[in-house]
Amino acid sequence: MRGHPKSERFFTAEEKEKLKATTQDVESKTIGEIVVMVVDHSDHYIEAEVLGSVLLGSLLSLILAVRFFDSSLWFYIPMSFIFFFPCWFLFIKVEALKRLFLGTKRKEEAVRLRAERAFFERGLYRTKKSTGVLFFLSLLERKVWVLADKGIHEKMDEGTLDRFADEVSKGVREGRAYDALSQAIQEIGILLSKHFPITGEDVDELPDDVITEE
Repeated sequence: MRGHPKSERFFTAEEKEKLKATTQDVESKTIGEIVVMVVDHSDHYIEAEVLGSVLLGSLLSLILAVRFFDSSLWFYIPMSFIFFFPCWFLFIKVEALKRLFLGTKRKEEAVRLRAERAFFERGLYRTKKSTGVLFFLSLLERKVWVLADKGIHEKMDEGTLDRFADEVSKGVREGRAYDALSQAIQEIGILLSKHFPITGEDVDELPDDVITEE
């Protein structure tokens, strides 16, 4: 691993503690379980790395060929291959460059699949009465996915969950991710306490800390 993941630094230590406290407060009123997960990216997008590297390497070769070698193909073609490798390294190191070569649908599908995988890996499907909710933030794509188990889907429609995802996504883009996420957790907590109130035998089944991964 190269240093600390961006996801680990996305929220400050104080914000993480506040999000944990908010989650615990919400869960004290409902049998529902809320998990927050932040990842650096939902896919490595190798196709974007390759395409970007080919285009950037070709552009650099073209500039040099025109400027210093009278537009010689004998220079342009081999230099395009040579420049490809450092350009690829650049796209690997600077992930934000990949966004220039990624379509909206590709990013949405990658985030959806990664969120679904996390939902099962983190055991949200095993909660009592199927009341797990995952707030999944993917930083490279600047997208948020909210997943809920079948028990919640019986009480809330998909549009409600999408609204929470849109509000947090907007907060991420506007640089107020903590405020937007905290508000969303509190609002969904109100709905959960209405449909799934706390019972005397309820236990905390999932971690309340913000989960981070590369």
